[in-house]
This record gives sequence, C-alpha cells and structure tokens, in this order.
Amino acid sequence: MDIAPFLPGFIAAYAILLVGASSPGPSVAMLIGVATGEGRAPALIATAGIALGSATINILTMLGVGLLLSHAAWAMTGLRIIGAAYLLYLAWGAFKKMRNPPDLEPLNVKRRNAWRHFMVGYLLQVTNPKAIAFWLAIASIGATAGGGIGIILLFIAGACTISFVCHGAWAMAMSARPIRTAYAHARRWIEGALGAFFVFAAYKLATTKV
Repeated sequence: MDIAPFLPGFIAAYAILLVGASSPGPSVAMLIGVATGEGRAPALIATAGIALGSATINILTMLGVGLLLSHAAWAMTGLRIIGAAYLLYLAWGAFKKMRNPPDLEPLNVKRRNAWRHFMVGYLLQVTNPKAIAFWLAIASIGATAGGGIGIILLFIAGACTISFVCHGAWAMAMSARPIRTAYAHARRWIEGALGAFFVFAAYKLATTKV
C-alpha cells in the first residue's frame, strides 16, 4: 500500500481535525464535568465514546460524499465551497470569542457506570450538528479519493486517534483548577489563533485543486 500520494490530503484533513477537536465545545464541557465530578478515568472512557462517535460520522460522511461524487463529479466543487464557508463560520465564532470569551463551565453530569459514560460521549458526538458539518468540511478535501479500503481504514484510524488524544488532553488537563485558570487568561490569544487558522484552511480548501 503506497500512502505517499495521499499524504498531502491526510495532512490537510488532520490539521483541520486537530484544531477543531482541540477547540472547546459541548464535548469539552461534558468532559470537564465528568473529570471534576468523578475523576479522570471516567472522563477518558467518555473520551473513547467521543472518538468512536467521531469515527462513525467520518465513515458516514465519506460514504455519502463518495455516493454523491459517483453520480455528479462536479459536486466536489460545491462541497468544497460549502466546507470553506463552514470553516469561515468557525473562524467568525473564534474571533467573536476572542473579543468576549465566554466562561467554560463544566456541565453537570450524573454519576454513571463506565458503559453509560462511554455512550454519553458517543451519542453527544454523533448527534452534534456542528460535528457533522465539520466532518463534511473535512470530507470535501478528498483525502482518500482514489484510494482503496486500506487507505480509507488508515485515514479513519488516524482521525479516531486524533479525536481521542485531543479530547483526552482536555479531560486530563482541565480537571486541574490551575490549568483551567491559566487557560482562561490565555483564551483570547488561543481563540485568535484558531480563527486565523480556520481562515487559512478555508482559503486553501476553496482554492486548491484536489
């Protein structure tokens, strides 16, 4: 299996996923609630659920995009424009948070067993409209276009790992109050950097031929 021709697409898709999965949102708030209320182990179990949910969306969006393109190759252009527009929307949200950073408070989470924590993470991810739109933006890059099942499985495995590592880092770090405090002080700069990255990613997605 020769992965070299697919590396540019992998890198572009993974870079967007890395930044997106690292951005605070509903999943992060849920993980903070679990970590502070029940400890890091349950939070990491919920993280595994989020990662599997992310992989599920990844597979479904790839299948849907592949089916669409098999009937209309021109749809890739439209999909890339939609993806770029969504990335610009994320950039606008990041810049808005940079001006007025909202408090990142942990969600109140009931005590559950390991399986329930896993399912909460999974269901939260697969039912999140923003996560679905985000994966459509990534799918529009066409990172696995022309690749066989091995390339597709490799991409999915890498994406699932990135999701777990990024969300797991939140679960590990934000359970400590000093780190949450330090993050709050630096959040304007972090959100500004995220916004700039999403603008750059939108430009590359809209102008680079796949």
